[in-house]
Amino acid sequence: MNDDSTDQNRPLHVAIIGAGSAAFAAAIQATKLGAKVSIIEADKRVGGTCVNVGCVPSKILIQAAKIAHETEQTAFPSIQIKSFDLNRSTLAKQIHQRVDELRVAKYENLLEDNPLIELIRGYAKFHNSNELHVELNEGGTLRLSPDKILIATGSRANIPPINGLDETPYWTSTEALFTETTPKSLIVIGASVVALEIAQAFLRLGSFVTLIARTTLLSNEDSAIGELLMATLQTEGMKVLTHSELESVCYINNQFKCTTTTGDELESEQILVATGRQANTHQLNLQAANVDTDHQGRIIVGNDLQTSQENVYAAGDCTQLPQFVYVAAAAGTRAGKNMVGGHAVLDLTTLPTVVFTDPQVATVGLTVKQAQEQGIPVISRKLDLEHVPRALANFNTTGFIQLVANESTEQLIGAQIVADVAGEMIQTAAIAVAQKMTITDLADTLFPYLTQVEGLKLCAQTFSQDVSQLSCCAG
Repeated sequence: MNDDSTDQNRPLHVAIIGAGSAAFAAAIQATKLGAKVSIIEADKRVGGTCVNVGCVPSKILIQAAKIAHETEQTAFPSIQIKSFDLNRSTLAKQIHQRVDELRVAKYENLLEDNPLIELIRGYAKFHNSNELHVELNEGGTLRLSPDKILIATGSRANIPPINGLDETPYWTSTEALFTETTPKSLIVIGASVVALEIAQAFLRLGSFVTLIARTTLLSNEDSAIGELLMATLQTEGMKVLTHSELESVCYINNQFKCTTTTGDELESEQILVATGRQANTHQLNLQAANVDTDHQGRIIVGNDLQTSQENVYAAGDCTQLPQFVYVAAAAGTRAGKNMVGGHAVLDLTTLPTVVFTDPQVATVGLTVKQAQEQGIPVISRKLDLEHVPRALANFNTTGFIQLVANESTEQLIGAQIVADVAGEMIQTAAIAVAQKMTITDLADTLFPYLTQVEGLKLCAQTFSQDVSQLSCCAG
């Protein structure tokens, strides 16, 4: 089969490899501008990682675990709640149902409603920079010569080379999110976003969890964040081993037996490997297209999402861009515009991030260390939540707000928040950074009283005064 058309009046043809958030965002945008789009996907499900095995199921699990935790650990002794009774099979069905609903609503229905988008079931490989060969699921090969190509193949779990691990029935995040049983004990390898979110959820649902961190928790963030989070998890009952790695694993009598590089001998009913993800680029034959990748196999793109080949673009987790679904979607939208003649740019200078642990961790802009490394004269203030009235009213003062500013101009350049609703607070800080507000601007802004986000105003006020000496809702 061949798709070599010579009709000069035909609409511009865009081929997209992958069917996740970046792919659909690009397809929608390209068709709005008059292009015809072919989405190539071998998996029986569309939607990619986020809706199927990532963001959506993980947040449902985290919310269920939070409710379970609050039945046993409440800040209000005046309210007695019975201990939770977990039906894990029912929870798994609930997760599956909501995932299926969102996949249909946000992906499958879009395919049916947009006649300019064609779904091709199969595996695509580059024959050269202008031609794709698609091995169709139904058999045969389809040759495509589109005008533009977008690579949006996402990523997969990274499995480290641990002696004996491949011979065991270990979990990745996918198996952990959809399991119908809760193991009595669980070893989690990793200390970044996915590892911490799932580890805490299982801890709260009844597993004894041991977390193994190669260095520290959230090692790329300000050190105070990892320290506070580790203390919180240990208080909840988690065993945390830092500066340690799993050296060997074996599976005997339905038990994992493990040895760490620091000499610890561990046993558990299950192991979760959550040591990051790697780009799905190994099967694309990128060498034939001369598309450049980095040493980890991630496709290198500019802020216009163009690769080293003029007609080839890439977006999402298969690139060197930050691995967040909203970054993937934003990149896909801009790629969709640019492939049809636009000049859109992806600006990540004020990218907000959230880790959905409890407390949540949310950041935007630069840390003190990052600013200093860039030669920026920096000043910062850190406000513990015990100075935030809403946190006091909630009897939950675990966490802090830290603001980072340019010392010369007082312009806000970063914020780090650890709080139960940090994810809801960070966008206000992101807007302040994006709008180049100063500390004084933020301190003088009106915030509604008894909201957590008011803590941003209070933290800004600490640059010039002692907020402990202010009255309630002092302006």
